[in-house]
Amino acid sequence: MAGIEIVPTGAALGADVVGLDLREPLGPEVVAQVQEAFHTHAVLRFRGQQLNKAEQVAFSRYFGEPVPHPTNTRDRDPEQPEITIISNIEENGKAVGALGNAELTFHADLVFLHTPGSISLLYCVETPTTGGDTYWSSGYAAYEALDEATKRQIANLGVVYVHNNPAYNPPTPPIHPLVCTHPETGHKTLFLSPNAAQRITGLPADAGRALLDQLYYHATEERFVWRHHWQPGDLIMWDNRCTLHRRDGFPQDQRRLMWRTQLLGPCTQ
Repeated sequence: MAGIEIVPTGAALGADVVGLDLREPLGPEVVAQVQEAFHTHAVLRFRGQQLNKAEQVAFSRYFGEPVPHPTNTRDRDPEQPEITIISNIEENGKAVGALGNAELTFHADLVFLHTPGSISLLYCVETPTTGGDTYWSSGYAAYEALDEATKRQIANLGVVYVHNNPAYNPPTPPIHPLVCTHPETGHKTLFLSPNAAQRITGLPADAGRALLDQLYYHATEERFVWRHHWQPGDLIMWDNRCTLHRRDGFPQDQRRLMWRTQLLGPCTQ
């Protein structure tokens, strides 16, 4: 562990891990230190890396089993199917990856599945000079900042999630609790993803939508958010169970190329 340093961002979440070359095998003590930092800060940044796809997958395996993206088959890397290509680049008139150059609003990954995303890892190969920044918000901090009456109100409520593409949805839609107890840290976190949230169970539609909107605006207040400006060689891993994330749009004529690995797991104990 000599030379490894964990440097918090100073925001509600996020920290840099300094002194690791992720191409090299990590001993159990190092993995434990990274895991502890991850549980504390929810988002970790590793700068100055020079990874190939197999090395990214190998690093991801220290924290679970990376899976081919459960719904996006088109943008999986054919030689390394655990890697999903995130890019706006076009070759011969065809997109080489997913998500293009548009803004993406705050969300959690794969909430429309019964087992949503647990940990996501994103590695920057190319990045535009303008735009494309990513933001994370802390579900821990957002939950703690709620008044006691709201905590009591939402303690046992669930949200039904449905993707707008019917092909991605399981036969019965999942219901995830608004307040999750993180399965590894034991801390309570506000868990919601407005892009796929359909309704709150047990509430009239209008009241449920108003509550979802109220909680979304609360959870994404600036005091809970950390902003990251990408550089080639950045790898960021984040805990999908206790964060939301969004992306700025960027000019289509500027190239952005990212590799993503994905782990799945329950959002609550």
